[in-house]
Amino acid sequence: MRAFQEKLNTAFLSILSLPATAMGFALSVQIAALSWIMSEKYGLAIHDVGLVWAAGPIAGILGQPIVGLISDKVWFWGGRRKPFIWIGGVLTALALLALPNIDRIADGFGLEGILGVAMLVTLVLDLSINISFNPTRSIIADVTPDDHRRTRAFTWMQVISGSFGVLAYLIGITAGNIALIYLGAVLVLLFSIVPPLFITEPRQLHSAINPDAEAGAVPASATQVFSSLRPLAGFMLYAIYQFIQEVMHRSGGGHAVAEGPPNYTVEIIAGALTAVLLIDTFRRKDSEGAGTGAFRKILAAHAFTWLGIQTMFVFMFAWLRQNFPDTDEKQLGQQIGWSFFTLNVVGALLPGLLLEPLARRYTRISIHRACIASMAAGYVLLLLIGQTPITIYLVMAVLGIGWASTISLVFAIMSTKAQGERMGLFMGLFNLAVVLPQLTVSLGIGRLVSDAPNKDLIFWIAA
Repeated sequence: MRAFQEKLNTAFLSILSLPATAMGFALSVQIAALSWIMSEKYGLAIHDVGLVWAAGPIAGILGQPIVGLISDKVWFWGGRRKPFIWIGGVLTALALLALPNIDRIADGFGLEGILGVAMLVTLVLDLSINISFNPTRSIIADVTPDDHRRTRAFTWMQVISGSFGVLAYLIGITAGNIALIYLGAVLVLLFSIVPPLFITEPRQLHSAINPDAEAGAVPASATQVFSSLRPLAGFMLYAIYQFIQEVMHRSGGGHAVAEGPPNYTVEIIAGALTAVLLIDTFRRKDSEGAGTGAFRKILAAHAFTWLGIQTMFVFMFAWLRQNFPDTDEKQLGQQIGWSFFTLNVVGALLPGLLLEPLARRYTRISIHRACIASMAAGYVLLLLIGQTPITIYLVMAVLGIGWASTISLVFAIMSTKAQGERMGLFMGLFNLAVVLPQLTVSLGIGRLVSDAPNKDLIFWIAA
C-alpha cells in the first residue's frame, strides 16, 4: 500500500475518484446527447426516445447486483473491484463510439429502421456503465474504514466527477455533442485503465455491522438483503408489464390501440401498490438483520428522488421545444447543454464546499432532506418563471442543490447502513432505486408526456 493511500490524503482521494469520474462522464454524455441525437439526428418521436432510454435501465437491473455480488467474492488481476472497472471502461468507450454511428451500423446489417439498433447500442452502453459504476463506488467504501473519512471520500468523488461533468456539458455547448461523444470515449478509457493501478484493495472487507442497528441484531443473510427490495415492487412489476406490452405492440402481437381517451388503469394500480408498500416500509423496524430495515427505507426514498430527476433528464428537450418553438436544432442542443451545465456546476462545487461541512455539524440525513426539498421547489419554480433562457439556468442552479446531495451524501448514508463484506451487493441493489424509476419514466411517464398537450406536466410530475 502506498503512503498516500495510508494517509487517505487529497491526492489519493483524487485518484480514487477518477474511475467513478469516468463513468460519471459517460453518464453526462448520455444525458446531454442521447435524447438530442435520437430526436434531432435520427428523427425518433418522443415515445420512441423514451423507449430507447428504457433499454439502459434494463441492463442496470441485472448488471449491477450481479457484478456487485460477484466482486464481493472474487479476486483476480490484483483486486475484486479493479478488474470490473477495467472491463467496463473499455466496453463503455466502445459503446460511446457507436452512438453517432447508429445509422451506419444499421446500414451495415441491412436494417431499414434504426430504433432496434439504437436500443441495442444504448443497452450495451448502459450495461457497460453498470459493470463499472458499482465497483467504482464500492472500492471507495472498501478503502475508507471509518464514517467521517468515507463521507469525505464520497463528497470529494463528487467534486472531481462533477467537475468533469461540467466540462462535458461545456464541450457539448461549444464544440457540439458529436465532439463530446468522441472525447468522452477517450476520457472514459484513460480514467478507467490508469488510476486503479495506484490503488491497493484490501484482501479482507470490513465486517463491521451497521452501528445504528438494533441491539442484538445479527448480520443479514443474502435472502434478507434481497427482501429489502420490497418497496420497489410496484416499480418493478409496472416496468415488466409495460415493457412486455411495448415489445408486443411493436412486433405486431399487441392489441390495437382503442380510440378515445387514454386508459391509465395499470398506472393507477401500480401507484396504489407502491403507496401501500411505502407506508409499510416506514412503519417497520429493522428486525430481520443488520442494516436491512434502514437500507429498505433509503431505497424507497431514493426511488422517488430519481423518478423526478429522470423525468427532467429525458423529457426536458420536449418542454424546451414547446416553450421556445422558434429555436432550431443547434439552439435547442445549446439550451439543453447550458441547463445541465448549470446543474452540474452546483453539483460539483456544493458537496465539498458546503454539504460535507454541514453534514459534520448536523447530520447527513437532515442535510439531504433539505436539499431534496429545495429540488422539489425548484421544479415548480421552473414552471413559474422559466420563460427565458437566463431564468431557466438560474432555476437549474437551484435544482443543482438537490442533485449535489443525490450523488454524494446518499452514497455515504447508504454505505454506513450496509454490511462491508456485502458492499458490492448492497451497491448493486441500491442501483435498482435508480433504474426502476428510470424504466417507469421511459415506459409510463413517457406515455403521459406524449399524450399531454401541455408539456408543463413534465415538471409537475418531477416536483
